[in-house]
Amino acid sequence: MKFKTAFAGVIALAAALLPTVVPAQGRDLVLAISEGTSGGLDHSRVIAKYGGLANMMGDAAKRKVVLVFVREFAQLEEGMKSGRFDLVMARPSDYPARGVRNYGYRYLAHAKPDGNCLIVVPKTSTIKTLAEARGKRWIMPEQAAYMTKFCRAELRDQGIDIEREKVSYVREQSTIGSYLETGFADVGGVASYSGLARDWQKAGHTVLHKSTSQPYFPLVAGKAVPPKQSEAIRKMLVDIEAAPSGPDVLKSIGIAGFDITGEERLSRLISWLEKS
Repeated sequence: MKFKTAFAGVIALAAALLPTVVPAQGRDLVLAISEGTSGGLDHSRVIAKYGGLANMMGDAAKRKVVLVFVREFAQLEEGMKSGRFDLVMARPSDYPARGVRNYGYRYLAHAKPDGNCLIVVPKTSTIKTLAEARGKRWIMPEQAAYMTKFCRAELRDQGIDIEREKVSYVREQSTIGSYLETGFADVGGVASYSGLARDWQKAGHTVLHKSTSQPYFPLVAGKAVPPKQSEAIRKMLVDIEAAPSGPDVLKSIGIAGFDITGEERLSRLISWLEKS
C-alpha cells in the first residue's frame, strides 16, 4: 500500500513539473498578410485594412485570429517553413503556392478576380497581334518580379522566348506606360490587377494579349488549422458578399470577393512558372 502511495506521489510530482502546453485548437490563429514590396503599408494600416476580415474568419472558426504584417519575403517564407503562420494571405501568389507545395499548407480561397499578364501596346501602335511583337522593344517589370515570371511563362506557351527578345526591365511597374507612350518601348507586360492596367484600358490603349488566369492573392491554411475550421472559414468567404459587414470588408481590402476554385491551378503554379 505504501509503495502504491509513493508511486502515485512521484507521478503527481512529474506532472506538475511538465510545461503547460496549449492545444492548437485553443490558441489564437496567426494570419500573416503580405502585399509584397508595394503599397507602403505598416502594421497599423494592415490592422485597419484587414481587421474586419480577421474578425469574420475568427467568428467562423470560433477562434481569435491575430493579424501579422509581413513585408519581407524571407520572413514570409521562414514563417511558413516553421509553421509560425497558421494562415497566410499573400501576393505575389508564388509564395502561398510554395506554402502548399513545400510546407504542407492547404488552399482555402483566392481573391476575385483572377490575375493575368497583359501584353500591352499604345493605341497608336501598328502591332496588332502577339506574333508581330517578336523582335520589338519590350519593357517589363524587374527580372525577379513575379509578374515578369508570369509573363515569361505565358509568352513561352505562346511560342515567344522573352530571353531572346530586346527587353528592358524597370523597378516600378507604373513606369511601363510612360515608356510605351513616349516611344522608348514598343510592347510591355503588366499585371491585370495593377493600377496601370486599369488606367491603360480606360485611356483606350490596346491589350494585345491576355494570359491564362492564375489565382490572385491566395489564402492558405497551415497544418495547425483543423479541417473543420478551415472549411468553416472557406464557407464564410464564399458567402461574404451577402454578409452584413461583408461588402465593407471587401471594400477595405480592395477586392471583389473570394473564389474557391483555384486549388489545382495554385498547386501547379510553381512548376508552370519554372518550366523550361
